Amino acid sequence: MPALLDRSLDAYGAWRHDTAERLDRLQHWLDAHRLSDTATQSPLRRVVQWLQDDRLLVAFVAEFSRGKSELINALLFAGSGQRIVPARAGRTTMCPTEFGYDAALPPCIRLLPIDSRLDPRPLSAWRAEPEAWTRLPLDPADPPRMAAVMERVAQVRRMPVAAARALGFWDDEAPASQPVPDARGQVEVPMWRHALVNIDHPLLRRGLVVLDTPGLNAVGVEPELTLDLRAHAHAVVFVLGADIGVSRSDLALWRDQLAPSAGRADTRLAVLNKSDLLRDPLGTPQQAQTAIARQLASVAALLGVPPARVLPVSARDGLVARIAGDEAALQASGLTALEAHLADELLGRRRALLREAVAALVDELRAGAARQANIQRRDLDEQALELRALRGKNSGVIAGMRERVQSEQRAFDTGQTRIHSIRTVHARMLRDCLAPLDPEVAQPVLAELSAVLQRGGLKLGIGRRYEQAVDRLAAQLQQAATGAAELHTMLDASFRGLNAGLGFSLQAGAAPSLARQSEELRRTAGELLPHLDLTQRLRLAQPAFAARMAKTLDDRVQALFADARADLAAWGRSAIEPLRGQLDARRAVFLRRIDALDRIREAASGLDERLQDIDGQIAALAAAERQLYGLLDALVGLPPAAPAQAAPATGTAP
Repeated sequence: MPALLDRSLDAYGAWRHDTAERLDRLQHWLDAHRLSDTATQSPLRRVVQWLQDDRLLVAFVAEFSRGKSELINALLFAGSGQRIVPARAGRTTMCPTEFGYDAALPPCIRLLPIDSRLDPRPLSAWRAEPEAWTRLPLDPADPPRMAAVMERVAQVRRMPVAAARALGFWDDEAPASQPVPDARGQVEVPMWRHALVNIDHPLLRRGLVVLDTPGLNAVGVEPELTLDLRAHAHAVVFVLGADIGVSRSDLALWRDQLAPSAGRADTRLAVLNKSDLLRDPLGTPQQAQTAIARQLASVAALLGVPPARVLPVSARDGLVARIAGDEAALQASGLTALEAHLADELLGRRRALLREAVAALVDELRAGAARQANIQRRDLDEQALELRALRGKNSGVIAGMRERVQSEQRAFDTGQTRIHSIRTVHARMLRDCLAPLDPEVAQPVLAELSAVLQRGGLKLGIGRRYEQAVDRLAAQLQQAATGAAELHTMLDASFRGLNAGLGFSLQAGAAPSLARQSEELRRTAGELLPHLDLTQRLRLAQPAFAARMAKTLDDRVQALFADARADLAAWGRSAIEPLRGQLDARRAVFLRRIDALDRIREAASGLDERLQDIDGQIAALAAAERQLYGLLDALVGLPPAAPAQAAPATGTAP
């Protein structure tokens, strides 16, 4: 029987695929019935792309020897009949390891050398340099060989203390966390900085990305990894040992790097692994339950999370049970309860966000279609009114009518000077509201902050300077949003004038507030803020770490500003493009009216035939509107994929 997470991802993937296909067909239908405008085409394409490319990142984080790698084996690789990720006593996975699937690549593992930490570029920049990674093939048909290749993530190097300090693995002020030097004064550090595993696995093929992060040293020295975990992981599974509970290093990892930001508590889940160790062979099952319940309550209190968000699991028992096909033992291991939490919360939350996006898109499509239908209906009504006035009239009257239409056309063409003026003002105001988001404008603020971060020695007052820089960047976003609001006011007034004077049906969509980017800027700044407190200040004194943090912040802010620019530019185009569309449509109406009058003048029967044709078009338009609203209602009411049901967890290991 497929695992719970498999079934849930199948259902979620089917829902995404079906919704994307419906939207794609809807776009073609709208185009065919001339009920689509440029203001709705861009958001429709964006939502379809989101549905097609959606990925779900689940991060597993733990200190060494908590059984995290065994948990990943149980969730991902039980079908291989053996462990694939190294999971033995002591330190195994030494570098962050990311499991995903890219059909464009063969099965392989790519390894980034640890020396890349000496370069200030963040991980995102290294991903674009495939030649910097060591690439080794993986053969899913040969699990023992694949497991042997995966052993590379446990490789270490020995180096002098000075070299380890430069890489961030030696802190003179924190002797308890220092690696132990050998007889030659050398210490052990990971050989690799990051590993990317590409494999055609059912869960990964469906869009799941699993990040295996080994401990505080891996997270704390990579500011970008901290950001990814806090801001971008759809779920973070913090693995603890049931026999240990929350150790001092566990608590430091949680508080410094993982504790949820406001409004994001539901992305964190604690797993009390090795719960089978709490079963006393000389005790009763009830005593085992009591011991586990006591440990769960203690963990929840120390982490400051609801007790329901701490789950007891035996990854080893779950892996063995899944390989053996022992359903009862699998349920008792707590593994299916963990899968149920991930399925219900991770997929349910993601599906809800996508449904909200689809519902908002449907509102836009409904409004856009109504605008286009009103334009078509008005033009058809005008033509019918003109033609009915010609009944019984001679050719001279028809010729006079033709001259009147041509006169209207000439007056309309003359009025295009006003339209040109609006377009010119629009272009200037759009440039003005995009200017605060130009990379060259943000760069001086970021360069000044980078210089402060990389200044030698302890950086007193860095917190205040940091907050001032963030405030200046937020002010630039606000300046751009204010400019967009002013542009919207200008367009709204101009469009009302054109609607009244030229019979247009223009409506300026609301300008982006950039609230999303402003919130993300504050969140990003907040996620990096712990690196500036007194407990982390000594690490920040290390030039390599300070450079990486500065580069991470620079890249994230520039990406946010680029995103804001793209939103404003897309809105600016979509706001003005309907003007061109309605201008062209109005010109086409004049041509059709003149052509109809010419045909009526040439054939006595042409008037009735043309009126019948117009009546048919009006009826077809009404039918198309009814059909469209039915399609849109069906999209909004599209039932979500039903989550797979898990058997109730026992809360204990056998």
